[in-house]
Amino acid sequence: MQLGAVDWGIIALYLLFVLGIGLVAARGAKSGTDFFLAGRSIPAWVAGLAFISANLGAQEVIGMGASGAKYGISTAHFYWIGAIPAMVFIGVFMMPFYYGSRARSVPEYLRMRFDEKTRALNAVTFAIMTILSSGVSMYALAKLIQTLHVFDVPFERLGLPQAWIFHAAILASALVVLVYIYLGGLKGAIYNEVLQFFLIVAGFAPLVWLGLKQVGGWHGLETTLGPSYTQAWHGMAHATTNRLGVDWFGLSMGLGFVLSFGYWCTDFLVVQRALAANSMSAARRTPLIAAGVKMFIPFIVILPGLIAIALTAAPDKAGAMTHPVAVAGAIQQHDPGVIPIKIDSATGKPMLDARGQPQLDYDLATPNLLLRYFPTGMLGVGLTALLASFMSGMAGNVTAFNTVFTYDIYQAYIRKDADDRHYLRVGRLATALGISASIAAAYIASQFNNIMDLLQLTMAFVNAPVFATFLLGMFWKRTTGHGAFTGLATGIAAAALHHGLTLPLDNIPGVKGGWLAVTHTYPSEMAQNFWTAIWAWSACFVVTIAVSLVTRRGPEEALAGLTYSLTPKISEPPGPWLARPPVLGAIMIVAVIVLNIIFR
Repeated sequence: MQLGAVDWGIIALYLLFVLGIGLVAARGAKSGTDFFLAGRSIPAWVAGLAFISANLGAQEVIGMGASGAKYGISTAHFYWIGAIPAMVFIGVFMMPFYYGSRARSVPEYLRMRFDEKTRALNAVTFAIMTILSSGVSMYALAKLIQTLHVFDVPFERLGLPQAWIFHAAILASALVVLVYIYLGGLKGAIYNEVLQFFLIVAGFAPLVWLGLKQVGGWHGLETTLGPSYTQAWHGMAHATTNRLGVDWFGLSMGLGFVLSFGYWCTDFLVVQRALAANSMSAARRTPLIAAGVKMFIPFIVILPGLIAIALTAAPDKAGAMTHPVAVAGAIQQHDPGVIPIKIDSATGKPMLDARGQPQLDYDLATPNLLLRYFPTGMLGVGLTALLASFMSGMAGNVTAFNTVFTYDIYQAYIRKDADDRHYLRVGRLATALGISASIAAAYIASQFNNIMDLLQLTMAFVNAPVFATFLLGMFWKRTTGHGAFTGLATGIAAAALHHGLTLPLDNIPGVKGGWLAVTHTYPSEMAQNFWTAIWAWSACFVVTIAVSLVTRRGPEEALAGLTYSLTPKISEPPGPWLARPPVLGAIMIVAVIVLNIIFR
């Protein structure tokens, strides 16, 4: 489908707004606090929407659509089990430590609670993870532009190879984000993220409505796809009887506890938005407001994937388990435009698994659905929503990276005593550095046919062990710096060892695992990710306790405000009872339990 003048106009207007917000925010970015923490001046509702939007990047909008096509409605576990409880926990229990300590970043909190070496290890691994995540957003946008064939004609007229479109899209997208983050810092990112949130909802809600209308609503999906796709808890008694390839324990422990709490409670990408709030009360309500929105996001990002599968094949009407790759031929025969076979950009040939079967390009489920349903004008809105999701995810990672790089790497180990203006300049240069490194990461993401698999893998390496460190540091005052560092390093090593010795079904040893030896095969990449996280968390937790018990701890008075037992209880400010964090948290938990019951 060709884009019309209206479509181009909508996209251009959006880009002008994005750059304009960056220019306006630049006027207030006069100090390090302004640039890195938005001057701690953001209202709770704005911080809450930014908190959710920073996570609602292209990797989620496209990746969750891909997971919906690959794993079914069980993908909603990433929200109802893998997000809401952890968001409530950070709002009620952990935010007082972050905000009250006046830490500028998560690694800096680790320095205050433990020591420099623990901060350094977390800062370096977190910086690597944000670069990979930002690269995934770049890759997602480049894939989108390739799918739409937007630049096919100009490249043909210039005599340039069509393969170069992918590279040009990555460079162009990097430049746009570089400009508005370089100018406005975190405040520019936050207000753009609020705009992007509303655009994403406006772009994808009509897509879901049109798709459901064609397949006969939710009942039509159930009839066409069967329970393995449409029941979140179907077959969770055993790893081989559900599409995620993981049993209830692996799901609850790997996703619901380790990966979930590891991300939402310790990842500076989201914590930074709450730290920008204008008060302690606002900071605590930020993740709770976000949780109220987050639990309904599956209905606009996961359902497109199920609709795409329902429109092309009916592999599971009887409820029998079928590996998604096994329906590749059927999907291509029925409708090659919805979920095509993944093509190797280097050879131009289909990518095959270890059995010689073609791999489906699940990442194209949502973009191709846009092309199917949206006419001129609406297509512009839908594409703008995808662009907004890309900008949101990439900007969130870049702002987190430039803060951690400046304060926890550069200031800590390269130049400690410079003035604030110097660190402001370094932060802007770090923005350029982060985006440059993200370009390289985009090409790593091209090796995966579901970008959520890659994202969960990086979180298993980084967030899973650091969550064990935080849990012990905040709630066990006996934890020592030596224990924290040793446990964190051991957890990362355990993740690497587990990944190197295991491999998902039908994959070739390499970036997806088995690079040491294949001692165990998992039913899916996601199952491998969950168990990698479990091993990383468990190793870190056990080793941290063991080393802490045999090493000397510091004076208790130095831990005031940094551990739960030595921090004064927070007195709630006067106001409506509904605005109190514990009450809000309880409401969120009850609501998510109801959703799990409805879609069980």
